[in-house]
Amino acid sequence: MLRFCCAAALSLAAAACATVPERAGPPALSVETMREVTRTLSSDAFEGREPGTPGEEKTVAYLTEQFRAAGLQPGNNGSWVQEVPLVEITGSAFEPLVVRTAGGESLSLQHASDWVGVSYREVERTELADSELVFVGFGINAPERGWNDYAGLDMRGKTAVILVNDPDYASETLEGPFGGRAMTFYGRWTYKFEEAARQGAAGALIVHEDFPASYGWNVVESSWSGPQAYASRADAGASQTMLNGWIQKGVAERIMAATGQDFAQLSAAARRPGFRAVPLGATASTGFDNSFRRFTSSNVIGILPGTERADEYVLHTAHWDHLGRCTPNAAGDDICNGAIDNAVGTAALVALAEAHVAGGAHPRSLVFLAVTAEESGLLGSDYYSANPVFPLSQTVAGINIDAPALSGPARDVTVIGGGKSELDAVLASALAEVGRVSTPDPSPQAGYYYRSDHFSFAKRGVPMFYVRPGQDLLVGGRAAGAAYDAAYRDEAYHGPGDEYDPNWDWSGLMEDLGLFWRLGEMLASGEEWPNWYEGDEFRRARDESCAAGPGGGC
Repeated sequence: MLRFCCAAALSLAAAACATVPERAGPPALSVETMREVTRTLSSDAFEGREPGTPGEEKTVAYLTEQFRAAGLQPGNNGSWVQEVPLVEITGSAFEPLVVRTAGGESLSLQHASDWVGVSYREVERTELADSELVFVGFGINAPERGWNDYAGLDMRGKTAVILVNDPDYASETLEGPFGGRAMTFYGRWTYKFEEAARQGAAGALIVHEDFPASYGWNVVESSWSGPQAYASRADAGASQTMLNGWIQKGVAERIMAATGQDFAQLSAAARRPGFRAVPLGATASTGFDNSFRRFTSSNVIGILPGTERADEYVLHTAHWDHLGRCTPNAAGDDICNGAIDNAVGTAALVALAEAHVAGGAHPRSLVFLAVTAEESGLLGSDYYSANPVFPLSQTVAGINIDAPALSGPARDVTVIGGGKSELDAVLASALAEVGRVSTPDPSPQAGYYYRSDHFSFAKRGVPMFYVRPGQDLLVGGRAAGAAYDAAYRDEAYHGPGDEYDPNWDWSGLMEDLGLFWRLGEMLASGEEWPNWYEGDEFRRARDESCAAGPGGGC
């Protein structure tokens, strides 16, 4: 449980470190592999595994060695890697964000503490000069839902001020125009910046709030400072906004008050159908320098070929990257080692590969894909799914592993994105085999299904599991599970505190890996082609993909 396992501050979660009986798992799942691969990848020698750094070179070489030793074959036409072209943009010399109101008041907002921002454009200098601020609510344009926060607006040269999440995130149920408490893709920051660009905005500023964002300002400040990697664009980013950034909620309240508006009232209005954007009668100005580094990163791919239907594929995915060097903590540690996020998940690929090879190949092929640049916006998985080595029309389904917890054995597993596809039945059968149950996503407002690499495949039609460790721990119950999650989020997530701890209790995670092994075995041994349920947002993509495949259907 991270470095602080069993600390007094985590008295509930610490109970999970006690010795508990282990349920039997599949043969050859090695806890020693999990320990060693996690320890190595999260060591300071790998410098936080940032793409395009010596840390990446070490990571790719190490994973290639581990996949080969596990008994896999190279997964990309004889190569272990798929090249992913990226550009890294680093902002520097940030000026304050100056907001001037029509009444002559001026607010000078300091970078990092009040706001953060980056440019997606490959220009040496970003200059946002007297850009009109427009409050656009949640920044959503969804014709199929009868919702358009940009209706009647000409956003050219203007800066959108946008609320995080989507309009019904505060609901206590999953009913509502945007899934109630469950976040839709319209609630993700990636969508909001993309839509602002489509509207022609010069800038976009999302108002950060802890609950609807599901993380604190420290995560925003750390993640949006320093080098930012993006997929290379043919237009060098000219189609993107000049500035994408975040402001603290308190800053938004100050801006609204200075312009005679009330942030709480505007936020409430933005949740109701028929909301229309509000020009704030103020402008924003700032500037900063940009430097560039174009480089090629790598996805690492291994395959266990199938024995009967080798041209049908089951994916196992995890991202190998993390943030590299980041904002130092109080002790001066500036390496975000990413032990939980996601050295553990990457180690799981190796351990699962070992187990499947030891148990013998299945009728279908198993693909083990360690992707790059998840932390930069799912770039590696998005590149693979747009340029698949193995056709998506021949990809049965997949299992994504991202930041698995070491909170101890649990009676349940947490299902992110359940109720969307026929994978539900596969999971139910596997859980019955191991005597566990499923628990719905306890934080649907966080939109976790849209925040990891499975989404890159789901949006192109491939059904994907995202099964997280359970909340109902054998020792301490749900209170202990919630305490562990809170401690990780507050003390380690995307910070230097996410480091390997030799005292971690691996027993619960090894049970989870046993479940993942069963899911992979069931998919690779069966003949079914799971689909999304009728009416799901990804169903059309799956049907179109299948129709384009061999035989005209999955």
